[in-house]
Amino acid sequence: MISKEVKQGLVDKFGKSNSDTGIPEVQIAIFSTRIADLTDHLKTHPKDHSTRHGLLKMVGKRRRLLNYLMDRDIERYRAIIAELGIRK
Repeated sequence: MISKEVKQGLVDKFGKSNSDTGIPEVQIAIFSTRIADLTDHLKTHPKDHSTRHGLLKMVGKRRRLLNYLMDRDIERYRAIIAELGIRK
């Protein structure tokens, strides 16, 4: 889980206002943070298959959001990819 402070920091950084959690950039940033946390968890607990399943679902959801953003506005897509260091 992400703490409220970390999530609010991501919303402040990527959102248009401090309560704007619905835009794709904020959702992608939150998913990226959760994916990084779960990846570290799975390095220490390699047999945690339910967490691995949830991680793969999150990666797929982030991928769909990135594809949506790429179709709608390629410049915003490139900016979020560069900011978060996601490879594509």
